[in-house]
Amino acid sequence: MITSTRRVSPDKPEYRIAFSLDEPSELKDVEDFLQTFPDLEQQLQPLLPCQALKESVQVYKDHCKMAKEFHKVKTEIALLEDRKKELIAELMEDEKASVEIARLEEEFRVLSEENRTLVKVHSQRLETLRVLSQKRQGSS
Repeated sequence: MITSTRRVSPDKPEYRIAFSLDEPSELKDVEDFLQTFPDLEQQLQPLLPCQALKESVQVYKDHCKMAKEFHKVKTEIALLEDRKKELIAELMEDEKASVEIARLEEEFRVLSEENRTLVKVHSQRLETLRVLSQKRQGSS
């Protein structure tokens, strides 16, 4: 067992690091654990741990776990951004459809009013024609 005690500064308490070179490492084969994370910048890539220090191995494992979570979150963000673009495109299509519906409703209203007017005029002309026909028949 190797033990080292250090004091960072005179006013700080000592800290002790102890490890044994005889204990089996938690990382059996470092190459099996060598993981790369293409999403991470080079300076953020996990560094291989000092196999003799359990704390170092644990930090490495935690770092890899966080890198995997980062990749998962980044992937989810990309998927959500794609979905957002799809929804914006759908919204724009819906807005275009709404404008077209409003235009068609207005056109329908105008044409309906014109139709009512024409039906009224037609009825009046028919009535006038009927009256004129009756006068003609009465005078003959």
